[in-house]
Amino acid sequence: MLGEFEYLLLTAAARLGENAYGAAIREEIEAATGKPCSIGALYTTLDRLEAKGLVKTWMGEATPQRGGRAKRMVQVSAKGEAEASEFYRAVTRLSRGVSWETT
Repeated sequence: MLGEFEYLLLTAAARLGENAYGAAIREEIEAATGKPCSIGALYTTLDRLEAKGLVKTWMGEATPQRGGRAKRMVQVSAKGEAEASEFYRAVTRLSRGVSWETT
């Protein structure tokens, strides 16, 4: 089963679609959680997900906006979609009848 951060990374990459690359994924995670996301943790997790066959990465074109640096593009694989879906279903099943909202 996926870990929480792995799930967040897969979900952010899926949301971004063709625009999924390291910095954009980091921004999505930070916006969703309200917490800083270490670029080191992001790329370490990305490497692990790729080794598991859950994502595919490749180097995109260098862009002037990034000072001539290339983007590491990310695509969630079918296996990654299945793993993220199972994680989501497990959390949803376990959460039935529980409310964490405060008044």
